[in-house]
Amino acid sequence: MSVVTVKDLDLKNKKVLVRVDFNVPLKEGKITDDTRMQRALPTLKYILEQEGSSLVVMSHLGRPSEAREPRFSMKQLEAHLAELTGCSVKTAGDCVGPEVESMARELKAGEILLLENTRYHKEEKKNDPGFAEKLAKLGDVYVNDAFGTAHRAHASTEGITKFLPSCAGFLMEKECLFFDKVLEAPEKPFVAIIGGAKVSSKIAVLESMLDKCSTFVIGGGMAYTFLKVQGHKIGDSLFEEDFMDTAQSFLDKAEKAGVEVILPMDHVVASTFGEDAVPETADSIDVPEGKLAMDIGPKTIAAIKSRIENAKTLVWNGPMGVFEFDNFARGTLEVAQFVAACKGTTVVGGGDSVAAVNKFKLAEKIDHVSTGGGASLEYLEGKALPGVIALRK
Repeated sequence: MSVVTVKDLDLKNKKVLVRVDFNVPLKEGKITDDTRMQRALPTLKYILEQEGSSLVVMSHLGRPSEAREPRFSMKQLEAHLAELTGCSVKTAGDCVGPEVESMARELKAGEILLLENTRYHKEEKKNDPGFAEKLAKLGDVYVNDAFGTAHRAHASTEGITKFLPSCAGFLMEKECLFFDKVLEAPEKPFVAIIGGAKVSSKIAVLESMLDKCSTFVIGGGMAYTFLKVQGHKIGDSLFEEDFMDTAQSFLDKAEKAGVEVILPMDHVVASTFGEDAVPETADSIDVPEGKLAMDIGPKTIAAIKSRIENAKTLVWNGPMGVFEFDNFARGTLEVAQFVAACKGTTVVGGGDSVAAVNKFKLAEKIDHVSTGGGASLEYLEGKALPGVIALRK
């Protein structure tokens, strides 16, 4: 889907209101991972390079209550934003109102005003038109570079586009370009690696991509609902009884369409779920009684490798096991390495798979690592994202 971008609008001598996704992890007021801030930098710097322009930056942070808890204040990001941009940054006491409007008016070229958390106002998530109009008073032009919130029709992502000339930042544009490429005209063989805990959260992705994919690799906890449906023993592994019919239906459709489905054929198991659990390899497709599967085994890893090596297009969403525990990270690590080495177009979306490639320091070797967990999932499901639709040409 073609979107209007920052390069399509004249930003000279403009006050540019930018919606970013600065929902970064904090510990005791310190940022522990600034990836989301880093990814917004190309857009912020491009705007500041335009003659006479200034920036008003807005974002949400966490899930604050109406009490406006200080631990969710954007003020905690002020110093780091100044360091990253090399510009003077001031944080407003709110994101709307006369005082904030005055601060925005007084901005000089090259300066940045960081607004307070948009979710301090309940009107934000309600996409209240009056609230959106108040936000719009703070700029001459609106830029949305927050793909991570594009699946939400909120005042700062969708409502505001009705009041200002609007466009996408470079990150938003890149996200759309890569997802459109793999969904609209993927080169074959197209391999989709779908993992994670539950069938219920991923079945829509599986079904929407059925007519596009050559091979599905299904891993993580969700795989054991599929294995149980096939009559295999899964021990104490996670499965969703309510989704067994759904899993069977998907397998039937895949077989009819001639689409290959790879499920775990061996496992790394444990007696208990925990970081200190002792890993054991179960060489069979059946999980031993009293054990729970925590990762895929070496035979499964080898089968996945052979499919990834030949892929012209590859999408990965969701880990292969409990990669947060080092004893059960091998399957996800090796898949991440195969994806990084793949010569086809590679796209990684979804919070846990992104966390995995970051943990294993492989992000730079992948064509596109999405910043949006829920947004990337809904894009892969074929849903229209309100924040993207509002910016289309």
